[in-house]
Amino acid sequence: MKISRTALVALLAGAALSACAGPADGPASPSPSTSPSTSPSTSATGAAPMTSQPDPGARPSRPNPTWKGGPSTPPGVGGTVISGTVQAGVEPNCLLIDGHLLVGGPRDVLKAGARVEVTGRPEPGMMTTCQQGTPFVVESARPA
Repeated sequence: MKISRTALVALLAGAALSACAGPADGPASPSPSTSPSTSPSTSATGAAPMTSQPDPGARPSRPNPTWKGGPSTPPGVGGTVISGTVQAGVEPNCLLIDGHLLVGGPRDVLKAGARVEVTGRPEPGMMTTCQQGTPFVVESARPA
């Protein structure tokens, strides 16, 4: 039996679409090309199935109870105060206080070695080039 190229493409497209069906689409039936030797962790195309995982950059819809910034201030909310001695990071222009990466703020006050009090908000999902510390967006800073 000879199958035309168009029929083969249509058959493969249908098999791929049926492999993508999930609980929201109803139960997925096995494609005709699936053999008993195919492992349940792979689809008919040999690709691993997609799983739903949380986006690490997404903000939680409610405060994170494991957050260590204080009892009443969740990430992303201003008003958190930290104080300590500013330390230089491993990358140029990166400054930290007790594991908090200082993002923004007055650089005349925020210098390595200075003891300061900083007001701002933690932004754990923020991407930076400093490669260390939890980003903390500085709203104000003053010598301590």
